[in-house]
Amino acid sequence: MAGKTIVLTGASDGIGRAAARALRRGGDHVVIVGRSAGKTEALAEELAADHQVADFAHLSQVRALAATLLDRHPVIDVLVNNAGGIMGSRTTTPDGHEATFQVNHLAPFLLTTLLLPRLTAAGGTVVTTSSLFNTRARLDLDDLDGVRRYSGSRAYANSKLANILFTRELQRRHGADGLAAASFHPGVVATNFSGGGDSAARLLYHTPLKRLLLTPEQGADTLVWLATSEPGADWTPGGHYEKRRPSATHRLADDADLARRLWERSQALVGTG
Repeated sequence: MAGKTIVLTGASDGIGRAAARALRRGGDHVVIVGRSAGKTEALAEELAADHQVADFAHLSQVRALAATLLDRHPVIDVLVNNAGGIMGSRTTTPDGHEATFQVNHLAPFLLTTLLLPRLTAAGGTVVTTSSLFNTRARLDLDDLDGVRRYSGSRAYANSKLANILFTRELQRRHGADGLAAASFHPGVVATNFSGGGDSAARLLYHTPLKRLLLTPEQGADTLVWLATSEPGADWTPGGHYEKRRPSATHRLADDADLARRLWERSQALVGTG
């Protein structure tokens, strides 16, 4: 039986790279998407996989990525929104948005909505990498770019709650079309995460304390499970998971009105409304 076609962002390093290898071993056709051309091309060559390079700090590159994916892949069974990062100092993208918010939420929101017709036609699955840090969010829809109040950890937590709210609203809007969506927390994983920023997370990810963290393979396990198992039988669409089990979320993750308003605000910000 032919494997699934799985588009995997943030695939050139960390849990994305580990997941890409596991999915290819399982017989799936993985489309590797990464920011680093060198790392992305090297992994694609190793796995004999298709690949695309895109920097989510540029929404124009996200749109170009979606157009290329739609042109090259008549069937997309799974989209894994795994690309992400955390900044320390507040920086803005060329699109004018706070970088953590754009890379972690707006860019995957845009990519998903542009690929929706292809995903729903396949009865597809959307998996989004969130974090336990969602429980520390203070999400303000009137200050999503952190203009009035900013800290790197708060911006990251807000974006991870946004991932969960997006997942639940995606399920509400398109579950009846055959789509299934889930978010997950990979655990605290020993990767190059935060390497491009100046956040305090470097104290954990780039010191000997890194030895206490999960391996990328361990962190990728729930991602691979969600991408390859059966929604509705193995997991509940719209849910948030860790270690293949339902995981704790911020109390606002269950606020359906907040999820709807975030979706509408995101549509307006990326121009798809």
